[in-house]
Amino acid sequence: MATVYLGLGTNLGNKEANLRTAIYKLQERIGKQVSLSSFYETAPWGFESDHSFLNAAIGLETNLPPIEILHITQEIEKELGRTKKSVNGSYSDRLIDIDILLYDTLVLQTPELTIPHP
Repeated sequence: MATVYLGLGTNLGNKEANLRTAIYKLQERIGKQVSLSSFYETAPWGFESDHSFLNAAIGLETNLPPIEILHITQEIEKELGRTKKSVNGSYSDRLIDIDILLYDTLVLQTPELTIPHP
């Protein structure tokens, strides 16, 4: 059993509902919640926007490998209305963003996934 930590962020729509829905779906598909941060309001980073972010981090126990978790998080983002990913450091407003921050002590760098999250 591994512990994976995910970062969550949203700056459009009902931000708290976006986070809570993402958390529910993550628990349902990835594993048991072992920790959850408070929700924090932050200014946009890496781009300009009139919309502040609501962010959180969650820890989940899982038997899934990191690449499968990545695919699940991307699926959840699409289900919650995210239509495009950030590319080459070009960020924009989004309904939900889910990043894999840590996966136990794993260090991984592939074209698709970097852990720990940069």
